[in-house]
Amino acid sequence: MKVSLSSKRKNFLAFLFLFLSMGGLSLLAKEQTHEMGQKMTLLVLQLALIVITARFFGIIFNRFFHQPRVLGELVAGMAIGPYALGAISLPFLNSPLFPRGEGFLPVTPELYGLAVIASIVLLFMSGLETDLPTFIRFSLVGTAVGVGGVVLSFFLGALIAVLLLPGVDSFISPAALFLGALSTATSVGITARVLNERRKMSSPEGVTILAGAVLDDVLGIVILAVVVGISRVQAGGSEVEWAHIGAIALKAFGFWIICTVLGILSANRLTRGLKWLRSNDAIAGVALGLALFLAGLAEMAGLAMIIGAYIMGLSLSQTDIASELRNRLHGVYNFLVPVFFCVMGMMVNFAAMKGILIFGLIYAAFAIMGKVVGCGVPAYLMGFNLRGAFRVGAGMLPRGEVTLIIAGVGLSAGAIGADLFGVAIVTLLIASIIAPPILVKSFDGGSGLRKESLLKKEERGCRIKLEFPSPHIASFIRNRIIEAFENEEFFVHRLNIEGLIYHIKKEDIFITLQQKQGQIELSTSEENRALVSLIVMEEILALKDLFEAIEKVKRPEVVCEELAVGLLSDEQEKK
Repeated sequence: MKVSLSSKRKNFLAFLFLFLSMGGLSLLAKEQTHEMGQKMTLLVLQLALIVITARFFGIIFNRFFHQPRVLGELVAGMAIGPYALGAISLPFLNSPLFPRGEGFLPVTPELYGLAVIASIVLLFMSGLETDLPTFIRFSLVGTAVGVGGVVLSFFLGALIAVLLLPGVDSFISPAALFLGALSTATSVGITARVLNERRKMSSPEGVTILAGAVLDDVLGIVILAVVVGISRVQAGGSEVEWAHIGAIALKAFGFWIICTVLGILSANRLTRGLKWLRSNDAIAGVALGLALFLAGLAEMAGLAMIIGAYIMGLSLSQTDIASELRNRLHGVYNFLVPVFFCVMGMMVNFAAMKGILIFGLIYAAFAIMGKVVGCGVPAYLMGFNLRGAFRVGAGMLPRGEVTLIIAGVGLSAGAIGADLFGVAIVTLLIASIIAPPILVKSFDGGSGLRKESLLKKEERGCRIKLEFPSPHIASFIRNRIIEAFENEEFFVHRLNIEGLIYHIKKEDIFITLQQKQGQIELSTSEENRALVSLIVMEEILALKDLFEAIEKVKRPEVVCEELAVGLLSDEQEKK
């Protein structure tokens, strides 16, 4: 009997424990769900304010101050960020709208993750806008620009630390190394946005800046690996493992070069695979997914995500679906990219600038000089004139996410303190604010090339001109010709709204169609002349048969009958 009671008690206690455990787990799940809901609500409210404020400030800076929109978006982030108005506690949230994140990151991980995705979209679209033949032609110049800017900037940054910082007596001290690495970083995102707004993405200066900036980021990551290795060795008292550091550098360079070459060589095959989807929206979505995938692989290889996204965009830039991708993703670009620059503006900590403001200003001035001179001199020596060399140097000025990554690594490793982290913020702020207006102003002049050999040689081509008696007839036939090319699986892209200029692409076939009043002109290469002439003449003959058939239609007979109209009595109206 006692055994039975003991068994019942054990069963009861086990059931009670299970019940309480399930209740506890249920409460814990509800708390986690509630916490997740609060985070998502906060993210949505943050995103709402960012989108509205960034758009508002961008319009104001562009319309009233005649400055790039990106500058207004950066200022918007500074104004509403966690170090300014965003730190004010709101009654309905019982907390600030932009609470400070953990570690060196001043925003929440969710918001920063959204900004990272926006940067990937920005660089993917920048790659699509880049003219690949021009990029390859100026890749050697871009390499010299990137190396020159990194070497001089690193030297000047470390030199300022040795000369002005107390306790720093050599170039291999951790503070000097990190300040040298900090000055090498370039934010290609800000420059790409300005070049895109000015329609200079495929200019000689534009492709040189982008080629140099990509190499700049690769070299910056390699230098960071070297600096971290030396700092850890000095802290532990052991020797530098140069083999490990060399392996990191080799992996980074190998990924960059191999992915770029493979992407360019396999672009047409990849395009044919995307066309199998037979939906332009699906093609754009899968292409963006591939850019995200390559960005993730770049991060795993030790590079910045934006490098992988740019490689994917550059690979697809010369395919016939490039214009369609730009059109389909334009809305995503306009929504996300201002979020990225606004979040970058939120990184600015005004309080951290007080103690190191003088040193920060001197350091920022030398960092700017390192980029302008270090990038401008190689550009001048390799074919640009003074105007073009200054454009290249100004385009390499902005700092952004790579600067914060290097500063954050140094702060977490204990190599620099909060004061030197503030130096990074001062440099980021000054360079990012002065670079866009300087870059815009520099493009007001003429050509930036000194050597004519760098100019793109015009390929031999032919033109097909069609004259019509009125612009209305020309517009009607233009639409029919465009429809005929689309039926042959060509991709047609209108360059702008004001002018009637279209790019027509299919694999390696490129055609430009332009209408001026009653004249239509098609330009293509000599080898594609027969195909273009055949499509155009087939459409003209079809229209001729149509017009002849219309002329044979009998004129409509008009029969008019007299209708008797009179007043109706009340009884007739009721009936």
